[in-house]
Order: sequence, then C-alpha cells, then structure tokens
Amino acid sequence: MGSRVTELTGLQNLWLTETVRLREEHAGPLEDTEANRLARSAGGDLSTRIQRRAVWLAERDGLANALQHWLQGARLALIVMAVLAVVSGAGLAFAAMGDGQTPVNVFWALGSLLGLNLILLLSWALGLMFAGEHGATLGRLWLWLSEKLARDAKAAQLAPALLLLLQRHKLNRWAVGTLINGLWLLAMLSALAILLTLMATRRYGFVWETTILSGDTFVAMTQALGALPALLGFSVPTVEMIRASGDAALNIESARQAWAAWLVGVLLIYGVLPRLLLMLFCRWRWKTGQAKLHLDLNLPGYAQLRERLMPTSERLGISDAAPEKLHRVESGVTDQQSDGALLVAIELDDQRPWPPQLPKTVGNAGILDSRESRHRLLEQLSRFPPARLLIACDPRRSPDRGSLALIAELARNAAATRVWLLQAPPGEALDAERLGDWHVALQQLELPFADCAPMNWLETGHE
Repeated sequence: MGSRVTELTGLQNLWLTETVRLREEHAGPLEDTEANRLARSAGGDLSTRIQRRAVWLAERDGLANALQHWLQGARLALIVMAVLAVVSGAGLAFAAMGDGQTPVNVFWALGSLLGLNLILLLSWALGLMFAGEHGATLGRLWLWLSEKLARDAKAAQLAPALLLLLQRHKLNRWAVGTLINGLWLLAMLSALAILLTLMATRRYGFVWETTILSGDTFVAMTQALGALPALLGFSVPTVEMIRASGDAALNIESARQAWAAWLVGVLLIYGVLPRLLLMLFCRWRWKTGQAKLHLDLNLPGYAQLRERLMPTSERLGISDAAPEKLHRVESGVTDQQSDGALLVAIELDDQRPWPPQLPKTVGNAGILDSRESRHRLLEQLSRFPPARLLIACDPRRSPDRGSLALIAELARNAAATRVWLLQAPPGEALDAERLGDWHVALQQLELPFADCAPMNWLETGHE
C-alpha cells in the first residue's frame, strides 16, 4: 500500500479498527490475506497486530480517506455551532438590555442573561452524576452535521464506531461535556462582549420592580449575588441605591456605573467562569481517558483474529476467498529497500519446460502451485523485496480472482513488477477472448505486461 499522507493518531487507529470490526460484523469478513501477513511480519502484541491489519484494510477500502473527510466535516460542523453560539449569546445581551429608551429591570436582565444557561448547566450536571449520558442531543447534532458536511458515503460507518469506542470506556460524557461547556462559554463571552459594548455606547438606567416581594428581599439578593464579584473588584450598589432604584431609575452617574459593574460582575462570575472551569475539567478528563483507550480483545470480532494474527502453529497458504473487486496495486517498496531481480511462475502445467535460461543476476522462485509455496514466497518477499519482479502466467487459464489477488499481493512486495503472459505450447493457440480478459484485468491492476519475456528489463531494469 502507498504511504499515508497524514499520520494517524492513537485514537484514529482505534477508531478505524472499530469501524472495520463493525463492517465485518454486518457485511461478513473482508479479504484480508495480505493484511494478516503484514501484521504478523511487523510483530507486536495482538492489539497492535489487529490495529495494523485494520488500518491496512481501511486504507485499501477507502475508510482512511473517509476518516479524513469526516474530520474535515466535524471541524466545519464545530465552526457552524460556534457561530450559532456567538449569535445566541449576542441575542441574550440585546434582549436583556433593550433599546435604551426604557430603564433596564436588573433582575429581569439577569434572568435573560443567566436563566437558561444555569438551568441547562444544572440539568447537565445532574445528568452526568445520575445518568452519565446527558447532552446526547447536542452530541448527535454535531455527529449528524459532521457526516453531512463530510460528503463521503463511507463516513456513515465512522460515527457509530466512534460512539461505541467511547461509550465502552465512558469517554463520551467528557467529549460531549467539552463540547457543551465550550459552546456555552462562547455564548456567555459573546453576551459579555455585547453587554459591555451596549453599556459603552448607550446610557441605561436600572430599576427593580416587584408586586409581592419586599424591598429588603431585593437588597439581600443584590448584595448576595455581588459578594463574589466584589472580591474581584466589581462595585456593588449601596443599600440606599438599591432601595431608591425600586421607585425609578436613578439619574446619578455613580448609581448607573455601580449597577452596570454589578451586572457585568455577576455575568462573569456565574455565567462565564463556571462554563470555563467545567470545559477545562471535561477536557482534562477527556485527555487522560483518551491516553488509556485500548481494544476490548474479548469482543467476538477481535477474538476470532487471534489465531490468524498470532497463530499457535503457522497457518500456511492463501485460503481466504478472492476479493469481490480488484484493488489498484500501490507498492510500498522503494528502490532503497529492494535489491535484485526475481522470476516466478503461477500454476504452470507439466507441458511447459521451466524455468527458462536466466541470467546469473536473476533469481528463480519456481512455480507457485500450492498454498505452502505461495506462503513461503510471500514471507520471503516481505523480508527481502526485489527491485524487479517478473510474474509468468499461463493465459490459457482464465484470470480468476484468486490468481489476480495473488499477483497484486506479489506486486505490492516489489519495487517494480511486470507480468509475462506466456505463449501457447507448439501446436496450440491462445483463446483471443481469454487473452483479452487477462489484458483487461491487468490494466485494472495497473500492472505492465508483455507477451514475450522481458529478460532485458529483468536483468538490467531497462527495455
């Protein structure tokens, strides 16, 4: 396979692994012969091998690209939601302060700025303590937007896999908590910014009104709410100012400034600060939990891979079904990693003398006519990839999917590969239609082929 453009993080490796598991669970096992072999040759524990296998399959089948598209969609969805949060916060400030033509009812304004925020904050905290899954609506909205903005059909398989992975380790609550508190923090900061702007450009008078409560109640509430902001230097209206504001807006500069500072201080302490602290706390729990993420090897999808990836006795041959479609060959072997030239034949009959006369610099890998011989050669190529590989095939046989999958697998383990379509033995003729099928199949694999032996290329690398 080709090298990745973007290196995957640990979470993305686990995410793709879970996606592949779900895909195989619903659609049946994937053709994974080469993926298993590469995972075995790379070594490591079972979890590492399962992840390496899954990432290889994800890259082959386009899931890795879908992941990048999904992440791009997730960023766009986050930007859209952030803009909505900023606009909503600005709307709260405008609704609280009015147009400046009438006095501002301070406690009505405070309810407009903080009421919904505090109700949802309390609801989220209770849900976190007792249910652990509160806020799922906003999380689902983000996932839905991410999928729509990704514009990749395969990205639809990613969101369920991510949710299952996070729920298994109880990390979804901290991811959603970071999202919710981060968006509300933006809304509160937006409200604070608009509030300061309105106060700086308009002259507001402040009053409080009541029908059933006494003036002493409002004095006590104002002083209690202003106690924490006062520790940070925000002024609190005096008792005389509070009582006088119950009759009409005071036309005194100091009274207007005291009420304005009190309102800003209360919004900062009870609106902005709690959301900031909760967002940082959720972010910290998310980061520490993410570092402990691991695969649950007891899941059926992973348990079935144990014998294939860490066999107690080496499993020989290529016994899996051929792929339903051909995948373009992308060799991951560079010229620096490879050396020498090798000739190999696939399933030749006894009528054809083999091997032909070869230059001394060209190695002969024989005829692959059994699972054992295929396995031995693939293992050898994974350790010592050749610079040039020539694969001889008998075009009298149909290009079945198993043979083509083997050709593609061999080609991925060499720096350069060509296919030699052998001439028919004397007295026989090749079937033109079958030969055309070979040409079409090899063109799909994007492998060069020739009807005569390209020995000069095999020996020197030149035509």
